Amino acid sequence: MTSAISLRGLTKRYGEKVVLDDVDLAVGHGAVCALLGPNGAGKTTAVRVLTTLTRPDGGRVEVAGVDVVRHPRAARRRIGLIGQQPAVDDVLAARENLVLFARLHHLDRRAAGARADELLEQVGLPGTGAQPVAEFSGGMRRRLDIAAGLVLAPLVLVLDEPTTGLDPAGRRDVWDAVRALVAGGTTVLLTTQYLEEAEQLADDVCVLDGGRVVARGTPRELTAAIGGDRLELVVTDPSRAAEAALLAERVAAAGAPEGADAGGERVVVPVSRRAGVVGAVVRALDEAGIAVDDVVLRPTTLDEAYLRITGRDRARTEVPA
Repeated sequence: MTSAISLRGLTKRYGEKVVLDDVDLAVGHGAVCALLGPNGAGKTTAVRVLTTLTRPDGGRVEVAGVDVVRHPRAARRRIGLIGQQPAVDDVLAARENLVLFARLHHLDRRAAGARADELLEQVGLPGTGAQPVAEFSGGMRRRLDIAAGLVLAPLVLVLDEPTTGLDPAGRRDVWDAVRALVAGGTTVLLTTQYLEEAEQLADDVCVLDGGRVVARGTPRELTAAIGGDRLELVVTDPSRAAEAALLAERVAAAGAPEGADAGGERVVVPVSRRAGVVGAVVRALDEAGIAVDDVVLRPTTLDEAYLRITGRDRARTEVPA
């Protein structure tokens, strides 16, 4: 079976600058792939190529088996794109917005009205059709944006940072809408600056840096690949945090040390083994006369994995000469 999204050897240049450098990516049907990367990594360019807004300089890009360069119109019929900026009109009511989008897609008036009602139900906004969008919360407005991108029931939905600027409740609204779409068989490519969002929604994560794929896997695989657990300590005397970090790392790391981090009173130590490690560290600190107010052993987060993979953790701690 072909992938819902397939990028093979994708290359894009602007003058001498290579923005995408031989990128490969395959997303299965009904899956969610999160595309992560720092500013300038190539995420937006990849989305623009995928959605036929920009032509690549090399490689092959397909959506649901359709080549986006050779058959752009057919590809667009299979794609829904939700950009960073709201597409709906605040003055119109929710249903009026969706009818307008449906009419722009050449549905007749009766079919447009029926489709608008279906979409309001699909994105969790039943009973809001007559309500002006200006009265919507941020999360409700973003759900309506998603509904507008689903007018033609696309096989693939591209969400470009869909929850930027939303409060936590609004973000959860959007997450619920995305989960419902995926449960119905829609394939989603998600770009996001929130790593928590990738952990919540994505089956697969692709990390771009400098136009290249630098890591690929499930959120769990990426976090496991950079060192398993993290031991967090809160020391009573912040002036001894750096000393506590070095001592805890020496006790906790079974293999090559990855580098503890001490900031203020908080110490974070990579841990490559779990059994008995907390007691061993606490005893060592006690023997050294370093008092500890709190100790927590937790899994590595996707944020930490991302920073390690892209080298941003090192850049963040470097001091300019």
